[in-house]
Order: sequence, then C-alpha cells, then structure tokens
Amino acid sequence: MQSQCQIIASPLNYTGGKARLFPQIRPLFPDYINTFVDLFCGGCNVGINTKAERYYYNDISEPLIGLYQTFLEVSEDELISDFDRIINSYNLSDSTKHTYEYYSCNSSEGLAAYNKSKFENIRDDFNALTQKDKYYYELFYMLIVFGFNNQIRFNKNGQFNLPVGKRDFNFKIRRKLSAFLKVLKKQKPVITNIHFNDYDMSHLNDDCFVYCDPPYLIATAAYNENGKWTEKEEYELLGLLDRLNAKKLRFALSNVLSHKGKENKLLKRWTEKNRYKVHHLNFGYTNSNYHTKDKVNLSDEVLIVNY
Repeated sequence: MQSQCQIIASPLNYTGGKARLFPQIRPLFPDYINTFVDLFCGGCNVGINTKAERYYYNDISEPLIGLYQTFLEVSEDELISDFDRIINSYNLSDSTKHTYEYYSCNSSEGLAAYNKSKFENIRDDFNALTQKDKYYYELFYMLIVFGFNNQIRFNKNGQFNLPVGKRDFNFKIRRKLSAFLKVLKKQKPVITNIHFNDYDMSHLNDDCFVYCDPPYLIATAAYNENGKWTEKEEYELLGLLDRLNAKKLRFALSNVLSHKGKENKLLKRWTEKNRYKVHHLNFGYTNSNYHTKDKVNLSDEVLIVNY
C-alpha cells in the first residue's frame, strides 16, 4: 500500500472531486505504479497525490485540459504576475493587499457585492474570445477563482455562466495553486483531451494503472446535466474496463452504487458478474446522524478494482 503523506489540494473546486475521499482511496491503490492513467482527471486530486513514474491526465473538457497545459508550460512566477495584472486591469478586489473593509465588505458576506460588475465584465470578455491562447486560459482561471464556489460551468452554447463568488485570489488560494503547480511540473504529465472510448491503451503494460472517476449515472450534479452521461456511456466504459482486465491491466473505478434513493443496478450487476472487488467508502456524513436519519438519502461511494 502507498505510504501516507500530506495531500496536495487541487486549485479547482471541481464537482465530484475526490479530495475528501482520497485518504481512503490511496491505500487501496497498488503498491507500485509505473504509469498512472487518469482517464477522467477532473480536478486532478487523485493524480497529483499518487506516486508513479509517469503520468497521463485526460478529460473531455477542453477548457480544463487547456488550463492544465498552461499550468504546465508557463512558469509559476509568470502565471502569478499575469493573474495580478488581470486583477488590476479589471479593478477586482485583492485581499492580499487590502482588508474587506477597504472594499466596504465583511468576511461573512464576502466580496461579491464589490466584485459583481467587474466579474461580469471578465465573463463577457472571456465568452467573446475566439483564440484559445495563454490569455484565454488565464482569464478562465480568474473566472474560477472569483466565481461562485470556485466551480466550473458552461451553458449549452459553450459560455461560462456562473455568477460571482464571495472570495478572491487570496493567500489560501495562492498557496494551494503554488503547491499544485510544483507537483504538476515535477510530474511532467502527458495531458490529453480525448473521449475515453478513443483513448489509446496500447502503450500500457502490467506495471500500469488506470483510474476512472467518470460522471455518475444516477447523480444529478451540474457535470451530468443534459444527458451528458447515459447508460450508453456507462456500458461503453464498463466494456473498456473489461477489456483492460482481459489484458491483465489493473484498474480502479470510483462510483456510487446508490444515491438519494436511486440504485445503479447496471453497475451492481457488472461487478457481481465479473467478481470485481468493491470497496465501500465512508463519505463522512458530518451534517447528519448516520444511525438515526433516513439512510435513503446517503450515497454508497465505492472503489471497484480488479486486483
């Protein structure tokens, strides 16, 4: 099992991220991994904290992958300088230099009232850009930092549509970004924007490990709106994992067997048919009493493995 050490947090508050669950997931990974493939890398919470010799990060979201590529190619000093320049040019708040009172705000209500119109100007300018260059992805990250809950959401027309958030590019977020960048640059991953069904697995051998954290079929989070993940995609992914297993390649799949009264019967049948090992995880129900409240509202988070 992999040794315990400090966990590097993703600089993105990515929906479905595994930051909270990773301390339970990591000990279930193989002891030695030569090549780590994260097929749905999302916020990269898992990959950035997994020990391997080589890394491959993939995701279907082009803006996300473009942002990671920018993080990888541009020096930390240049990125921070560019971010500060964007903040200044749009006259956004900078709590590393001034107090909340300076912006006529308080810590409980946050900086949204001050930043609202300025954030909307950034959002409009970003959505009008046609060239996806360094500036595009830097502006994208500023939208994440100053946006609602630091999340990512695009509408059907491909436009970023989250409202302003309560915080800014504060000391905590800067430290989080710096720690993430240092590890990412050390890993030097191959970063790709490919549909999982088209991903080339031919270069993998028995020292490799494929991790999958796809959208959950029975969840209703923003990343799974508008039928982006249906039974068709679920079948295709499970078929891909079966093919990896037939080649004796190790994999792990994060998912939920049940969620808010729904059950993923397809996934359950698949695990039972193939006798894959199912590890049930404790998500940490801090806002409810697990023993007395209605358990139908809880999620059965699992890690399914073939080793």
